[in-house]
Amino acid sequence: MAFPIQRLRRLRQHEAFRRMVRETSLAPSDFIYPLFVVEGRDRREEIASMPGQFRLSVDLLVKEAGEITALGIPAIILFGIPDRKDERGSSGFDPNGIVQRAVKAVKDQVPGLMVVTDVCIDEYTDHGHCGIVKDGRILNDETLECLRAMARTHAQAGADMVAPSDMMDGRVAAIRAELDQAGFPELPIMAYAAKFASCFYAPFRDAAFSSPQFGDRQSYQMDPANRREALREIALDVEEGADIIMVKPALPYLDIIAAARAQMLLPVAAYQVSGEYSMIKAAANAGWLDESRAMMESLLSIKRAGADLILTYFAKDAARLLR
Repeated sequence: MAFPIQRLRRLRQHEAFRRMVRETSLAPSDFIYPLFVVEGRDRREEIASMPGQFRLSVDLLVKEAGEITALGIPAIILFGIPDRKDERGSSGFDPNGIVQRAVKAVKDQVPGLMVVTDVCIDEYTDHGHCGIVKDGRILNDETLECLRAMARTHAQAGADMVAPSDMMDGRVAAIRAELDQAGFPELPIMAYAAKFASCFYAPFRDAAFSSPQFGDRQSYQMDPANRREALREIALDVEEGADIIMVKPALPYLDIIAAARAQMLLPVAAYQVSGEYSMIKAAANAGWLDESRAMMESLLSIKRAGADLILTYFAKDAARLLR
C-alpha cells in the first residue's frame, strides 16, 4: 500500500516553516499587567506566594510603569492596599485613596500607559468580602452604591478604564449610569463577567490582604461547574453596557473563553490569576519544568482559546521574550 499523500510533518521540519504556518501568535500588546500599590514611599515588598511580584508605593509604581511601557505592554490594572479598612470599604472610594493617587501619578508621568482600575471593595473592607455585609449576608443593591462611587472617583483621577470584579448583580449598569451622569460617557468598562469561585486566587489574597474573615465568596462568585450560567452572566454584562468582558481564572476555564469568543462580538479578556502564575513559578523553582516554555505555552493556550487580552503577572517576562 502506498503511504498517504498527506504528510503533516512536511511543514514542521524547519523553524521557518513552523513560523510561516503558525495559527496563533502572542504580542506584548496582548497583555495587561496587574500591580499592587501600597501607602508610603520607596516601599517595595516582595510577595512570598508570588515570586517576582511586589507591593509598590506610588513613587516606585511610577518607575515600574515606565519600564512596562518600554516593553510595549499597553496597560496596567491597579489593586490598592489601603492603610485603613472598615465595613463599607470607604477608603476604596475616597477621592484621595491609594489607587486614586496612583492613577494620577502614572497618568501624569507615564501618560502613554493605559491605566485600568479594579472596582471592588474587598481590599478595603475589614471583613474581606466584596459586598456590604449584614447579619452574615452579602447585600447586593447596597453594595452597588459603593461601586458607583469607586468607579466615579477612579474616573475623576484619570483612569482609562474601570473593571468591576465584585460579581454583584446589576453592577455594570449601575457603574455605566454613574459614569455617564458624572461626565464620563466615553470611559469603557471591562467587566469581570464570568468570575468563578476559585481556589486559584489564594496568592492574590495573600498579596492584597483580602481574604474573607468569615465564610467564602460562593454566594456571589460563580460555581466552577456551570458553563451555561457563565454565558448568561456574560450576556447580561454586555446588555448592561460592558465594552470588554472577562473570564477569570483563565487556564481552568479555557472552554468558557472559547464559548464567549464564539457567541460574543465584544473583545474577550482572560485573567491568568495568581495561582496559575505561582504554580508555574513553584514548579520551575523546583526544577520540574522550564519556566519560560511553560509561561509561553500557557499564555498561547489562553490566546488560542479566544482571548483578545490577557491579564497576567508574566507580562513583563513574556514581553521580553517576544521582542
